[in-house]
Amino acid sequence: MTAESALMVISVLKSRGVNACIGGGWAIDALLGEQTREHADLDIWLPAADLDPTIVAFSEAGIDRLLPWGGDRPWNFVLHDGRSLRVDLHLYEELPGGLIHYGSVLNGDRFANSCLDGTGRILGNVVRCETSDWALQCHLEYPPRATDFHDVTQLCAKFGLPVPEPYRSHYRGS
Repeated sequence: MTAESALMVISVLKSRGVNACIGGGWAIDALLGEQTREHADLDIWLPAADLDPTIVAFSEAGIDRLLPWGGDRPWNFVLHDGRSLRVDLHLYEELPGGLIHYGSVLNGDRFANSCLDGTGRILGNVVRCETSDWALQCHLEYPPRATDFHDVTQLCAKFGLPVPEPYRSHYRGS
């Protein structure tokens, strides 16, 4: 997904009153202030309560198909346009006390809503994204892929974060 496409997706969501938070690889590039690699999709965090206006916005942009994959869950699934636009949705519930619940009722995760209060830039445009600490934490939840090594080492170098063990062999920072 191009930077222009990522900004278009954010723009159509804003036009419907949805204040989405960018996650995944685009969040890291936004935090870095530049695109450092190609992206297959755009990860987006949003409250489950915003799903209806999100679907309307995506339909207007042609993002109107479900892309089945092995990890589909009611709170995490991918929508696409049949060509180049692919959005990986991460739906959450806002809880009292500044917390977010993500996942199933029985064994979901809870984290501070401030984790989604990062600020980054895509093509010079300010965007809401994951914080650097949360972006790093999210990359520790699964076995690293080649793009993850790139993202995590770039993120740690920029923000002076300790490089987690699975990523140290690929880190060339000081």
